[in-house]
Amino acid sequence: MEKKIIIAIDGHSSCGKSTMAKQLAKEIGYVYVDTGAMYRAVTLYAMQNGLYPDEGIKEEELKTAVDSKKIQISFKFNPTTGRPDTYLNGNKVEDEIRQMDVSNRVSPIAALPFVRALLTEQQQAMGKEKGIVMDGRDIGTAVFPQAEMKVFVTASAKVRAQRRYDELMGKAKTEEEKAALHFDEILKNVEERDYIDSHREVAPLRQAEDAIVLDNSDMTREEQSAWLLEKFNEIVAKC
Repeated sequence: MEKKIIIAIDGHSSCGKSTMAKQLAKEIGYVYVDTGAMYRAVTLYAMQNGLYPDEGIKEEELKTAVDSKKIQISFKFNPTTGRPDTYLNGNKVEDEIRQMDVSNRVSPIAALPFVRALLTEQQQAMGKEKGIVMDGRDIGTAVFPQAEMKVFVTASAKVRAQRRYDELMGKAKTEEEKAALHFDEILKNVEERDYIDSHREVAPLRQAEDAIVLDNSDMTREEQSAWLLEKFNEIVAKC
């Protein structure tokens, strides 16, 4: 029986980490966990409950909600898409957490120590049995430093902003929603998230020393999938 491992995929925002991690998990029969979706769900909770007004996060009130376990995040497999959807307190929020208003607020939420502590604990529990693919910012450095396969994904900011713009345009349902999308705004968001993620005090975004670097600026999804599967097979053969 093939030994199961932990696969940690880290990197900058809008690098396509989630897409490639989902595809790899599907190909090798592993469980996939989108940790970015978990931080987005906490952000959405804060926004929906008046804890993240324009003037900033109400940290004490949010910490109270976290400590009292009022924020429950789970994933359920969607047979239509073949991928897991994110649920917040029992409600499906997969579409809501991908909107720009959440993207603009998620990095400051993710920088809060008590939020990271909560979600890191949940993520580590999910990986106890191994056979898991998890993507995020600190999986290979803070959540699973013992992961057998670590990948650090990067691409130029403009390439990532264009991918994000194309994704949001594809999801827009009306002409008004499309008109509200601006490439320059998305590029600014990508650059700001890079800075915040890399400079936060707790578990900043950084490449693990033993991670394999994947610059996918000029790669197709098919090329990425083939690259990841090749690396996976090489690592498992050595375990």
